[in-house]
Amino acid sequence: MAFSSDTVYFSVTDPEGNACSFIISNYAGFGTAIIPKGCGFTLQNRGANFTLQPPDHPNVYAPRKRPYHTIIPAMITDPADGTLKVCYGVMGGFMQPQGHVQVLLNMFVFGMTPQEALDAPRICIDTIGSDSVSKTGDLIYLEEGMPEATVEGLKKLGHNVIVLKGHQRQQFGRGQIIRKSEEDGQLVCKF
Repeated sequence: MAFSSDTVYFSVTDPEGNACSFIISNYAGFGTAIIPKGCGFTLQNRGANFTLQPPDHPNVYAPRKRPYHTIIPAMITDPADGTLKVCYGVMGGFMQPQGHVQVLLNMFVFGMTPQEALDAPRICIDTIGSDSVSKTGDLIYLEEGMPEATVEGLKKLGHNVIVLKGHQRQQFGRGQIIRKSEEDGQLVCKF
C-alpha cells in the first residue's frame, strides 16, 4: 500500500471574524509541472478528476453541474445572522467528502468538541478508482479505535471490513477546525 502526502490544508481567522479555509493538492507527481515565474512551487493538477467526455458522464464539466471533487475547504455560518461558526477542512484524497461529513456530524449531532471530532475514528467506504488499498469498490475501512462491536456488527451484516492501523490510518486524512466557542464567542483552533 502506497500513500502520499500531496495535499495541504489550513484554517486561519482574524479577530474581526474573517476566515480562510484553504486546501491545495498537487495530486499526481509534480502537479502540472508548471512553476509560476518567481514562485518556486508547481501548480496543481487536481482538475484531472473532471472530464469533458462523454456528455452523460456524472463528472463531466458543464454548466449547472456539480461534479464530484475532493478539494473541498469548508466554512459553516449561522443561518440566523450569517456569522462564522466553523472554518474547517479534512485531507485524505477520495476520503475527503466522507471525512468532512463525519467531522461535521461528530460536532453537531454527537456533541463532540472540535478536537474530539477530529480524533474520533473514521469510516471510509471504498470507491472504485480511489487511492485506497483496494480498487474493487466493495470494502469498508475502519480506523483503528473503532469499537469492536461496530466492527463485528458490520461483518455480520455481510460487509467486507478492514481495520487500518498505524501508518495505514493515513487513508483517513487529517484536518483542522476553528470553531466559535459557545461560551465566550472566541474562535478556538484544533488540529
